[in-house]
Amino acid sequence: MKVMALTPPPEPAGDTPALRLIALLETIASRDQLHSLQGLVEATGLPKPTLHRMLQQLESAGLLQREGDGRHYGTGVRLRQLAENLLLNSSLHGARHLVLRRLVEELGESCNITTLAGGEVMYLDRVETAAPLRFYLHPGSRVPAHCSASGKLFLAQMTPSQRQRLLQAAPLQAYTPHTLTELAALEAECKRIKREGHAVDDEEFLPGLRCVAVAVPAPGRSTLCVAVQAPVMRFPIDKALAMLPALRRAAQALHDIEHPAAPVKAAPRARRA
Repeated sequence: MKVMALTPPPEPAGDTPALRLIALLETIASRDQLHSLQGLVEATGLPKPTLHRMLQQLESAGLLQREGDGRHYGTGVRLRQLAENLLLNSSLHGARHLVLRRLVEELGESCNITTLAGGEVMYLDRVETAAPLRFYLHPGSRVPAHCSASGKLFLAQMTPSQRQRLLQAAPLQAYTPHTLTELAALEAECKRIKREGHAVDDEEFLPGLRCVAVAVPAPGRSTLCVAVQAPVMRFPIDKALAMLPALRRAAQALHDIEHPAAPVKAAPRARRA
């Protein structure tokens, strides 16, 4: 089934117009907020006329977009699509897919790897179970953050102000009678998730579908989750929670792919006298 203190980063080597535009995009992407012209002047040290011209170039290219007030800038559709395509087509995809396939073989249910794209959860990869009854979601599918297991994990990692800004940007639609649509209920759910280290979608997005997810370990905020989902008729909550150790092993394997350990150097052999 298809479901749909601003700190500038290090500047790239060299000093060309193209690299200055890239450095400006890096500055804008480094913080989860909208940016004013004056704020970017202070962050980059560039003259206001130069910076204004650069912003116009990036806006006309679809890489940035100006907000309704005409004074603030945010990431544009083209830039977000670029970021999503990089995630979908990464050279790490093959190694990740193998981890996911092994997890499906172990658990016998469909599993996926997700990331947060804007205010939605995007499927980076998915392997389906061989069972005839299943919910089909292909890579690139998006689901709402507030009613998916992975989405609630991503929300739980945010600060309360970041969470509130994201959740208030659009109505919290009730997809089923189980969907959490009150901010207070979601806040309590996020606290529980942060405490217990996993999230459950208990028929909150699609009737008859249950899902459990864990975050892939990361030095800071995790950008990936791994999850298993199945129809509730063969996936009672105790069975779903019993799969947490396997999910955490897979999450650790995905972390190790992203952050391979440095090779251990062999000790030098002693010279013969």
